[in-house]
Amino acid sequence: MLFNSYVFILGFLPLTLILYYLTAAKLGSRWARWFLVFASLVFYSWWDVGNLPILLTSILVNYLAAGCILRNEGKARKAWLIAGILFDLGLLGYFKYTAFAVETVNSILHTGFVVPQIVLPLGISFFTFTQIACLVDSYRGEVKGYTKSGYFLFVTIFPHLIAGPILYHKDMIPQFMDEKNYHINYENMNRGIVWFTIGLAKKVLIADNLARYANDVFAHADQLSMIDAWFGSFAYTLQLYFDFSGYSEMAIGLGLMLNFHLPLNFNSPYQSTSIIEFWRRWHMTLSAFLKNYLYIPLGGNRTGHHLRNILITMLLAGLWHGAGWTFIFWGGLHGVYICINHLWRKAGKSLPKAAGWLVTFLAVDIAWVFFRAENFETAFAVLSAMAGITDTFAPQLLKVKEMAMIAAFIGVCAVVPGVSSFVPKYFRMNYKWLTVLTGLFLYTLSQCYQGSEFLYFQF
Repeated sequence: MLFNSYVFILGFLPLTLILYYLTAAKLGSRWARWFLVFASLVFYSWWDVGNLPILLTSILVNYLAAGCILRNEGKARKAWLIAGILFDLGLLGYFKYTAFAVETVNSILHTGFVVPQIVLPLGISFFTFTQIACLVDSYRGEVKGYTKSGYFLFVTIFPHLIAGPILYHKDMIPQFMDEKNYHINYENMNRGIVWFTIGLAKKVLIADNLARYANDVFAHADQLSMIDAWFGSFAYTLQLYFDFSGYSEMAIGLGLMLNFHLPLNFNSPYQSTSIIEFWRRWHMTLSAFLKNYLYIPLGGNRTGHHLRNILITMLLAGLWHGAGWTFIFWGGLHGVYICINHLWRKAGKSLPKAAGWLVTFLAVDIAWVFFRAENFETAFAVLSAMAGITDTFAPQLLKVKEMAMIAAFIGVCAVVPGVSSFVPKYFRMNYKWLTVLTGLFLYTLSQCYQGSEFLYFQF
């Protein structure tokens, strides 16, 4: 079920909110949690009920493994941690990487193995990483225990289930156990509606329109002028941000409507003046996961091999995003960027703020070409056009007004505060804001007829 669909906005969401608070009032918080688990499973199954057994199996195995970790000591405790992580990685690996592995073997060894047609279950990367983090935190002694309803809700709560953000036990379980969160809080409800409306508008009005330009350019990668190549890459750079940040902000808004605070996933990343800063602002819950559960266990910056650890971490970050060499290359390229950034700082050098922003934005934009392209041939065709190597007299795809719009959105991303800064500072529940918000919501709703998927559904 899509957040930007009529069935969700006009059906599932209001019905779920009403029944959730009624259940809490009549039967108590425990039953309200189970109702929300049920509603989340309905939400997840709406797309393909065949994915439901996979999700439930993952939850049950991880719940049992975490319980065994908490009850045991020493080698047994570590054995359950390893078993749980191996199960999670095995499940993720089978569904996400089997076909890629077979294709790679066929390509390298010139074999003829049949490539299996395995459908990737929605959200498997997100609910798998969420549960791996919980297993590790249990092993570290940072988890004191939880109820079955609390754990199931932690994994399945529908605002985050399909495309994040990645959740952490210590942040969410205490909220689920807090009785006051099961009574309507009108301030949270109002703020949630604001976040949801802004996120919906970013997805429907901005990202989906930018997608047309990006798709057109990448579909004609072998016949691009330099200006089309640059503005096509810019269009995708913006589309990805408005699409994914829009989803994340809608998720935060939905959480607030339920009185739960989901973590911020974006903090104006295109205002960054270095690659290091970019990764502190972009997909923040994934960045935190990679740092805490991969980079630091590899040795972090304590072993004298921190550049190696950065490269390994970013290569795996690329692989997490997609089963393809272009994704791995994208991750490795960002790893190289970050290493250069660290060496630059170590040498005591710096750039003026404007120059730092320009270098960072262009570096990120170039890397996104590999992220978007279906293969290296397409990526290098676009980059060649951007460099002016190919025919610069190719027919113009983008009109001047379209390029001006793209340039304007770059300016917006570069200077306008993000939602996390804007809403607390400027929003007040008064008639002026109510009128603006209602108008934005109704207009955006009128454009939801297409119901396009969010980009991160495929990851």
